[in-house]
Parts: sequence; structure tokens; C-alpha cells
Amino acid sequence: MRGSFISFEGLDGSGKSTQIRLLSIGLREAGFDCIETREPGGTSLGRLLRSAFLETKETVSPIAELLLFSADRAQHVNMLIKPSLEQGKIVLSDRFADSTIAYQCGGRELKRETVDYLIKIATDGLKPDLTILLDLPVEEALRRKNAENRMDSENAEFYERVRQTYLKIAKEEPERFRVVSATGSVEQINQKLLSIVLDFLRSRYEF
Repeated sequence: MRGSFISFEGLDGSGKSTQIRLLSIGLREAGFDCIETREPGGTSLGRLLRSAFLETKETVSPIAELLLFSADRAQHVNMLIKPSLEQGKIVLSDRFADSTIAYQCGGRELKRETVDYLIKIATDGLKPDLTILLDLPVEEALRRKNAENRMDSENAEFYERVRQTYLKIAKEEPERFRVVSATGSVEQINQKLLSIVLDFLRSRYEF
């Protein structure tokens, strides 16, 4: 039986990593075999690309950025996500292709057709079965973030474009997306996500 691919999207500071970790605990307790991963950096090659991209002091062109993320995703899909799904696992990924649309089209203002073309190549047509968008106002996201790498130097206008692009994608694909406010407590958000994901998985596997 094929597994399920669940991606988590949102601005940095929205709590994706924390919520994935807590959700995986709840899913395992409910009897599901799940694996946690992230983009960029879900594979050994991806971790090298992530380090090179995030830690460089050199200005990175938007196209070079897009190509780096595409290379990471191609490796991620073929070496980790697809094999895990074939083994029947629930794959929980901190970011996937929607991040590229939000950040490269929304934030960097690259042409959507260029981005979509590279996403199609890198993913080989794979899309998440369910996507959770942890929505957070830009002001709160900036307050929560720590300046650790080059992406953290972007201004509020950049992140507002990213956020609005995320919300547009979610509106275009309501069957795949669940938009959850990231302004509540960690415990409140965890309980809501666990309910959403368990309902989805139980209906999918006819529990």
C-alpha cells in the first residue's frame, strides 16, 4: 500500500519544524509509520547544497537560487520521498514545491512558467497528498526569526509577497490545502494539526 506525502509550508518562524516533530509523535502513537524530512537538506547531497546556499556571503542570482533548490528537490524526491512512499510510510516534509512558487515567484518575482517547468522536472510530477499551510502575519514572523543566514536579511515587503502567494496557491487548491493559523500556542496548533492529519489518513486508508 502506497504511503502518504504531507508537506508543511509557511514563512520562517511559523513553527513548521516544531509541529512536524510533535505530529510525528502523535502519528506513531496512532500506529502510523512516518518519516520526517525537509527542503532544502533532506538528503546528504541536499545538506551540502543547503549549507552552500544559506551560508554563502556571495550574492546569489534568483535563477541560480532556483536551480539549487531544484537540484535538491530532484535528489530528495528520487532518493528519499518516492522510496519511502513505496514502503508505505507517511512522509512529513518541511517545505516542498509550493515553497519554490511562494519564494521564487512571489518573493523573487520570477516568471511562473519558468518555475513551474523546473518544478515539473525536479518532482517528476509528484505532488503532496495533503499540504498544511501554517499562516502567520509577516510582522510576527519577523519578530520570531533569528538572523542566521542570507534568507533572513530579506525585508517585510519580500515576505508579504511570499505570504500572499502561499494564500493564493491554497485558494486555488482547496482540496489539497489546509490553512491553519500559526498564532496560537504550540499545544493548540499541535492538537488541530493532529486532528486534521488523522482524519485525512483514516479516510484515505478507510480506518
